Amino acid sequence: MKVILGLGNPGPRYDATRHNVGWWAADRLAYDWGFGAFRQEGPALVSGGVVEGEEVVLLKPTTYMNRSGMALRPFLGREGFHVSSDLMVLVDDATLDAGRVRLRPRGSAGGHNGLKSVQSVLGHADYSRLRIGVGRPPQGADLVDWVLSAMQDEDEERVLELLPELTEAIRVWIAEGIEPAMNRINR
Repeated sequence: MKVILGLGNPGPRYDATRHNVGWWAADRLAYDWGFGAFRQEGPALVSGGVVEGEEVVLLKPTTYMNRSGMALRPFLGREGFHVSSDLMVLVDDATLDAGRVRLRPRGSAGGHNGLKSVQSVLGHADYSRLRIGVGRPPQGADLVDWVLSAMQDEDEERVLELLPELTEAIRVWIAEGIEPAMNRINR
């Protein structure tokens, strides 16, 4: 089983914000793979199906960003689920230009509260994460205000154009592992 956790905040107020690009990517995966609508299950919206012969579960935590890791608790200790090879976290990154991505097999939270929550629940940082660039805040801008604001049209378009490529890279991760997926998407 593969679990893909798209980080974001629930509610219409946050739908178009930079902080919700993880949800955007999860929505695109569900659409591209024909998984159907997300449904509320515990602390997350859940969708799923089979990709490349693997059961795939898409999660969108409804706990707000700083408690996102709670959505993973039902999967921990489940037979056949190995965090280091079977978990992918989709997350916004305000240190990358809009439309740039970084896929890594492990790493620090880098100050991101959603990743801090995931690492707190897991007890380690050995899980794959796909960082989606949302643009750097302007000089002197507050980072929290920046990520909780809507993107400029051209930045949003860059991210939306990237989503089909992310679907393919994640399909490669499911079928072949992290290294081939990194070779495909990192730029």
